[in-house]
Amino acid sequence: MTYTVDFVDVSTTGLETSPVADALAGLRANEARYYKNKYDRVFVTSTVDEAPEVLAYIEKVLKDERDIVIASPALEVSAFEVDGLKMAYVFYESGLAINVMYAIEDGGKRAVGFKLSMGMDVPDELSSFKFARQRSKLAGEIRGSYFVVKGQY
Repeated sequence: MTYTVDFVDVSTTGLETSPVADALAGLRANEARYYKNKYDRVFVTSTVDEAPEVLAYIEKVLKDERDIVIASPALEVSAFEVDGLKMAYVFYESGLAINVMYAIEDGGKRAVGFKLSMGMDVPDELSSFKFARQRSKLAGEIRGSYFVVKGQY
């Protein structure tokens, strides 16, 4: 089932099994607000069953670039193009959100971003990363990190 993320009335729809569902919903809504404000784009998610290729793509980038395998089950994914960037998102039951930003043109920005919902611990598989803190009206506190993508995807 696709879900259009509402950043005014934040909902845990699709994220109910997460122990930090409210914080993860706030993080997802924070992403939706960003894309609406910056690009006038509505943020829509799907279940992993509806779009398994999105999860496979993100897992491939993580494995190939840094040998990272996320232990938590994936709940939702999203993929779209905006302003010359291919974007892919996955939201995990643990409260982790990962995005892959990949510039379509050679030489553009390409990176993987990690965001941790308020109340979740840093997963063991990401323990080597340093996380910066950011305040959000929708998500409370978001901790984030990233790495630059070197390969071709």
